Amino acid sequence: QVQLEESGGGLVQPGGSLRLTCVIPRSISNVYGMGWYRQAPGKQRELVANDLTGRPNYADFAKGRFTISRDNIKKTVSLQMSSLKPEDTAVYYCNVNILDANDLWGQGTQVTVSS
Repeated sequence: QVQLEESGGGLVQPGGSLRLTCVIPRSISNVYGMGWYRQAPGKQRELVANDLTGRPNYADFAKGRFTISRDNIKKTVSLQMSSLKPEDTAVYYCNVNILDANDLWGQGTQVTVSS
């Protein structure tokens, strides 16, 4: 089964920053969308940000604080998070949309915002 490789999670103090990165295997083609979701304990998984057409889309809570960037040549998607809050604590998942195939998901990386 294809694995997306995520990195960059960890523990950070409120107001701090983290950068998450997801690497898409070179064997995967026809990728049209890349993004990040998150799931906090007891809550449903929710969209953080994605880029389907070269135009980033952000959840309201992410606007102004998070920035998604994709590199189609390196086949990576990153999420730069700043001004982090305790309520940003969650497992963050990389998501890749593939033409005429099922989405791919990463295994998730834990982000904990706490003093």
